[in-house]
Amino acid sequence: MAADHKRKRGRKTKKPNAETMDLQTSPSSAAPDEPEASNSSPPISRKRRGRPPKVQRHNLPSDADAVKPSSTPMMRCTRMVSANGDCPAESLKVVSGEPPPTWEQVARVVPSMDAVVKVFCVHTEPNFSLPWQRKRQYSSSSSGFIIGGRRVLTNAHSVEHYTQVKLKKRGSDTKYLATVLAIGTECDIAMLTVNDDEFWEGVSPVEFGTLPALQDAVTVVGYPIGGDTISVTSGVVSRMEILSYVHGSTELLGLQIDAAINSGNSGGPAFNDKGKCVGIAFQSLKHEDVENIGYVIPTPVIMHFIHDYEKSGEYTGFPSLGIEWQKMENPDLRRSMGMTADQKGVRIRRIEPTAPEFQFLKSSDIILSFDGINIANDGTIPFRHGERIAFSYLVSQKYTGENACVKVLRKAKVLEFNIKLATHRRLIPAHIRAKPPSYYIIAGFVFTVVSVPYLRSEYGKDYEFEAPVKLLDKHLHSMAQSPDEQLVVVSQVLVADINIGYEDIVNTQVLAFNGKPIKNLRDLATMVENCNEEFLQFDLEYQQIVVLHTKTAKAATLDILTTHCIPSAMSDDLKT
Repeated sequence: MAADHKRKRGRKTKKPNAETMDLQTSPSSAAPDEPEASNSSPPISRKRRGRPPKVQRHNLPSDADAVKPSSTPMMRCTRMVSANGDCPAESLKVVSGEPPPTWEQVARVVPSMDAVVKVFCVHTEPNFSLPWQRKRQYSSSSSGFIIGGRRVLTNAHSVEHYTQVKLKKRGSDTKYLATVLAIGTECDIAMLTVNDDEFWEGVSPVEFGTLPALQDAVTVVGYPIGGDTISVTSGVVSRMEILSYVHGSTELLGLQIDAAINSGNSGGPAFNDKGKCVGIAFQSLKHEDVENIGYVIPTPVIMHFIHDYEKSGEYTGFPSLGIEWQKMENPDLRRSMGMTADQKGVRIRRIEPTAPEFQFLKSSDIILSFDGINIANDGTIPFRHGERIAFSYLVSQKYTGENACVKVLRKAKVLEFNIKLATHRRLIPAHIRAKPPSYYIIAGFVFTVVSVPYLRSEYGKDYEFEAPVKLLDKHLHSMAQSPDEQLVVVSQVLVADINIGYEDIVNTQVLAFNGKPIKNLRDLATMVENCNEEFLQFDLEYQQIVVLHTKTAKAATLDILTTHCIPSAMSDDLKT
């Protein structure tokens, strides 16, 4: 552990970090105290135990100057066989008397390579710590591929907070302006299109294949770090399970492969040995004890995203069962719940109050089956021959608004419910979709809503260790009691004469205003603006209160806004 790291509550254990893999071609010029997003960090080379002595490496070619030298892995020319045959002949090394592979040989393996495009995006992220402004724009490059219907797929994190997206085909010198049709944050997939007919000429769309088996060969194609031309890496499917999607903060089916996936590979297709797409590269595992572990979004998740868009004309998301459950592997626990020897299932711990299941299911119900498929005591279901997978896979295969048959055991009686599925409603949302953050200012007090991007902006990418315990507890365990409930906090106090003595209040939750509970930020702003009482009293957590004279506070707000060059006392969404 580095010497400048502070000791946290307990010991912060070293754990592998899964990171999204888009390549920032021009760094953001954020302030020094502003953390950078995790998907902008280049892969870091670490010394591992048992590594053989380093051999001499060649320097990078001059056309890689756009990449930071300190973060770019060195490459051997003998291993760099460009997919389009542009590698100089003198840099190719004959191994065991065999000639180097030709372009015709590569083309036979990946016939749809011409459908792979390079994605250029200019991002302008909101500034969640100063919600009335945005951060300086930055650029990134990633990969994508053409599918039927004049559409292009890439990763959602590749075009997040976009202001402009351009696509370039392989072997072309023209960048075409693209239109973003849909962004699926949970599944980390985005759909684009191009209006220029020239872009679609001479390109055949990629065909999708079935879900591969373990040890099936896969070839990842894209435009990763290290050069400008297309890159091909190969490997095999090494694992298939429900895994955590870093960008979406969700758990969906994913493929683990041992092919190299680097920054810039995001959004590129993974082909099987028949040249059909079986997934989209989207993140890799970075840890000192890990090598060549990449993750691919499989075809069931991709097809769910595409069909969802085609059905409704927009992305509606993946549904959730809206429960927290407990394994039933302990024999005494099963007997106490009235389960017979042939019954298996999982116990419901809590139910989201905003979920449709709240009307039917109860705490301590035992879920026996979902849509007729029995659930084991460890929460898994049969998947394929010799494989099992978490039963949440069944839920993720449904669409928002569809019904599902859930069989439960309640007080030794078996009950069946036909439940309409909906998306998960978090008290602290993982993303703020297509809109700037909300805020309200009165007498220098900046009120805003807590979200994961806000926590990341305030405490860095390690916010799960740096943020206050009370906020983390609400982030991990609290449930929204109504669809419009928000966690409102005083993010900071813009110092002025009227708020003397309150300057140290930072990221403190607001519970009530003038004795009335606060449900959301709009509720708070409306009550303050319409207040005719002599004083404004805000009840904060830990029994702390803030009292301001009503007329003085409203008059001082205008001067504070002018001093800090803030255009408005509230965000646009609160004005309507």
